[in-house]
Amino acid sequence: MLASRVLQQGESQRPWLIWLHGLLGNNNEWRVIASRCEQWPSLAIDLPGHGDSAGQSCLDFADVSRQITATLQQHNIERYWLVGYSLGGRIAMYHACCGDAQGLQGIVIEGGNPGLENEDLRAQRRAHDAAWAKRFRTERIKTVLADWYLQPVFANLSPVHREALIAARADNHGPAIADMLEATSLGRQPWLVPQLQQLALPVMVLCGADDHKFQALARDAGLPLQTVPEAGHNAHLANPADFAAALDAFLAKKGTKHAVSQ
Repeated sequence: MLASRVLQQGESQRPWLIWLHGLLGNNNEWRVIASRCEQWPSLAIDLPGHGDSAGQSCLDFADVSRQITATLQQHNIERYWLVGYSLGGRIAMYHACCGDAQGLQGIVIEGGNPGLENEDLRAQRRAHDAAWAKRFRTERIKTVLADWYLQPVFANLSPVHREALIAARADNHGPAIADMLEATSLGRQPWLVPQLQQLALPVMVLCGADDHKFQALARDAGLPLQTVPEAGHNAHLANPADFAAALDAFLAKKGTKHAVSQ
């Protein structure tokens, strides 16, 4: 099982919200958002190589999905939603489509890529991630992070927010991040769009209004999309109030409806 933290007990009749952070994050990532959805029981998980799971590894998407299932069983959680950002969103999509998803009520994805459609693109991405992994293994982590947060996907970060992220993420162990980056590379992720389109569970994609790349990915995949104003790729960090309001409204509508229909 993975390290995890109960953020709040919520109302006992409701399914749990299981929060999955992005690469370089930890279980503290979602604390502010969870507190704004206080009626829902909440469990934040540290993914392999991160936070209190820094010493734990995974082989691939199937392995981390099994570790999430084991963690939920350890907490006796039988009904749950997955809410995932970036890497956490990709893992949530895999778990819903290919994992042991018994008890899963639905998924909410923020900035998560549903996969690459052809092998050439996947091979390019594996090489791209391997190059970053080499840097995380061999260089000072602050040096790597300074370049990591200059990637186009983070273009909306202000200099102040960029420096704050670098400082917050510098506690990570570079080799552990490298292992997780390679094990769960987008180049090793299945193309999940067909399965996502056929899911019988509620799905929502939340994107920052300025995150045009991931809005386009959601639209191209035919997935339900809602934008968060005044936010880029990391919408829950940039605008927690509007992010939490959109999430809470979706859960209030779909969560209740789905629970009644089961």
